[in-house]
Amino acid sequence: MAEILSQSEIDALLSAISTGEMDAEELKKEELKRKEKIYDFKRALRFSKDQFRSLTRIHENFARLLTTYYASQLRCYVHITVASVEQLPYEEFVRSVPSLTILNVFEAPPLEGRMLIEVNPNIAYAMLDRQLGGIGSSYNKIDNLTEIETKLISQIFEKSLEPFKEAWSSVIELEPTMQAFEVNTQFLQMVSPNETVVVISLSVTIGEASGMMNICIPHVVLEPIIQKLSLHQWMTEKKKQPTSADTAQLTRHIKEAAVDVQAILGTTVLKIQDLIALDVGDVIPLNRRINEPLILKVGEMPKFYVQPGKFKNKLAVQVMDIYEEGIETDEPQ
Repeated sequence: MAEILSQSEIDALLSAISTGEMDAEELKKEELKRKEKIYDFKRALRFSKDQFRSLTRIHENFARLLTTYYASQLRCYVHITVASVEQLPYEEFVRSVPSLTILNVFEAPPLEGRMLIEVNPNIAYAMLDRQLGGIGSSYNKIDNLTEIETKLISQIFEKSLEPFKEAWSSVIELEPTMQAFEVNTQFLQMVSPNETVVVISLSVTIGEASGMMNICIPHVVLEPIIQKLSLHQWMTEKKKQPTSADTAQLTRHIKEAAVDVQAILGTTVLKIQDLIALDVGDVIPLNRRINEPLILKVGEMPKFYVQPGKFKNKLAVQVMDIYEEGIETDEPQ
């Protein structure tokens, strides 16, 4: 929105021009200069601000999920936050990371193409040390990793793909799988050097160690769903309808849920002095006749009329009818 000058400011400006203190031509040049904007074709901006905000929200959620996951697995202090989100040429990203680092290449169908999680070695080794029972010491021996260490580090980050899948579930259902593990950027070529990539930098603290974790996603990978990243698309998209498989899974889980069931023989009210005086062999009269059915409660709610008996030498009840008269009081009749 253009700045609006007050009348006194307009008068002062006209006075400065008339007295020669300010040159009108210079003002025009400054205004033209402000309108000019340098555009670098090597750094083509392929994502809008709206899409950038969506990517930031998705990976802020990913950072929270990853913090919870690593904290439970490593049993130490873990803090992960999004430090920055930017788009740049792939070649520039490769130059910005160390030549020897932890590189986890993965795919996420139905998206086509490969993505990358680059992890600072200090962070990776601290996690490896915790996993092997250490205190989380950080050390750098990336140039001579053993086969066992390589496998363990790869597994640590392979399991982090599940939180990545969950973070993206609001946009698209992904099935991420780890494809390769590298330590040298010279052997890694995912896309052409000038291809635009979005780089999400996460600030990671594991115990006493800290460093950066970078997620590199090429624009060509996100291109099929780029419109879904706009806020307008998120707001107007219809709520996902449950499928028959979702309904069947929910029904199965409900059927397998354990509930507390009680068969109430009857209730009564005793005075404290009578309760204290109770002895073995004493009889307590209840508020239910011997020929009346018992009430079976599920949780705290009465649900069925039952009659007591035995089944395979164990106390049991047989359901006679459904209880339809509301919650029964515990007061004696």
